[in-house]
Amino acid sequence: MPTVAFTRALERFLQAPPADVDAATVGDALAAVFASRPMLRGYVLDDQGGLRRHVACYVNGQPVRDRARLSDKVAARDRIFVIQALTGG
Repeated sequence: MPTVAFTRALERFLQAPPADVDAATVGDALAAVFASRPMLRGYVLDDQGGLRRHVACYVNGQPVRDRARLSDKVAARDRIFVIQALTGG
């Protein structure tokens, strides 16, 4: 099963421990996590279901390619990591 992990910065607002999920895509993996922790969804996804502008998502250290539909494939041993991207100037 893929593992979904969130940046510890989210722990300031709500519980976001790593979770092993049964999923074939990044979107499926996040949906599985949000099913048990629905409050996380608003921090990660926008109103259309894509990644928020200031959120980055990586699979095995590589950025996801499909930020809108989250259709990137994942395998059983993959690690999905979700972080809040830093912006500013």
